[in-house]
Parts: sequence; structure tokens; C-alpha cells
Amino acid sequence: MTLEIVELGRAIRARDPARPSWPEVIFSYPGLHAVLWHRLAHRLWRWGFRGLARFVSHLGRMLTGIEIHPGARIGRRLFIDHGMGVVIGETAMIGDDVTIYHGVTLGGLSLKPGKRHPDVLDGAVIGAGAQVLGPITVGRGARVGANAVVVNDVAPGTTVVGIPARCVGEGCPETVTVGYGLPSGEADPVGERLARLEAELRALRAELARRPVA
Repeated sequence: MTLEIVELGRAIRARDPARPSWPEVIFSYPGLHAVLWHRLAHRLWRWGFRGLARFVSHLGRMLTGIEIHPGARIGRRLFIDHGMGVVIGETAMIGDDVTIYHGVTLGGLSLKPGKRHPDVLDGAVIGAGAQVLGPITVGRGARVGANAVVVNDVAPGTTVVGIPARCVGEGCPETVTVGYGLPSGEADPVGERLARLEAELRALRAELARRPVA
């Protein structure tokens, strides 16, 4: 447990631009606390003490604002930044060195038992408010933009944005981000649509202005 706290602390200090001190990380980062509560709950879940595991998970949720089902599998050095409102479902799997921002849901779309939640592979970043739903895979190093709704697999090293989420960038290469999983320099898809509508409106007004008055 001590080794994991050190690993998590180093990961947070490396990835958080606020560059917190060690005391700040240990005592004031709910993302670190949530992972530690989950480790205990998950161990109890695997041992068959499922009611107790849910209770421990509930305590963690009350103290951190982050809800992680005790059945979820989480890798090393998960950084949950801010964290309030994060929900991670029972059959979700998170790899190593993943970053998740506040308001993210790794949820399901089916009421049937079995695999219902996403797999988020090593190094992925899930932006604030994103909803990643169903038994899909977010590939290694992929980026999910803020408030995106993802219901299909995300290829490794690519960035997806929007509702429903779509890949951005020519050929969807790996995209440099500016935080929160947002692509640097990419236009907002909603803004693009509004710009097209505005251009059409200007053209129609110009056409009407050219027509003689009856």
C-alpha cells in the first residue's frame, strides 16, 4: 500500500500542472483517496465479501465524491483529477497511467449481466464530463474530449470529440492536447455547424438584396 501511495503521488505531481507538494497530494487529493478505498473494496469483492465491499465503496464515495464499483479493475497510477461526479461501473477495466477528469462516466447500456462497461487502456485521457458507454475499448494513448459521448471503440492514439463522439484530425493521428482531453487547435464540431449556417444566412441575405423589389 505504501508503494502504491508513492507511485500515485509521483504520477499526480508529474501530471498535474498545479505541481502540488507531497502533503497536498497525500491529504487533499480525492482521486488518490478514491483509488485507495477502491483497492480495499475490490479485495473484499474478490474474496466474496460483496456486501462489505459495497459498504466500503460507499464510504469512499461519501468521502471523495467519486463512485467506483468494487468489481471494477483498475491498473497502476490512475490519476483522477478533481474527481467530483466520476462514476466507474462494475465491469469497467482501466489500464496503467490513465487520466480521468471530473464528471466522467464509464457506464453501461445494457441491463443484462456480463460485460457492460468500457475498457480504458494504458495512457488514455478521458476529458471532463465525457460519457463512455457500453463494452467498448478506448485504445492506448487515446483522448476523449470533454462532454463527448462515446459508444464505439476509440482507436489507439486518436482523439474523439462531440456527440456522438467522432475522430478529429486528418487520418486521426495522435493529437496534442491542451488538457481535459481537448485537442489543440481543433474546431468545435458544434461551432463548425453554426459557422456554416451563418455563412448560408449571409448568402441568402445577399441574394435577396440583389433581387429587384416587385
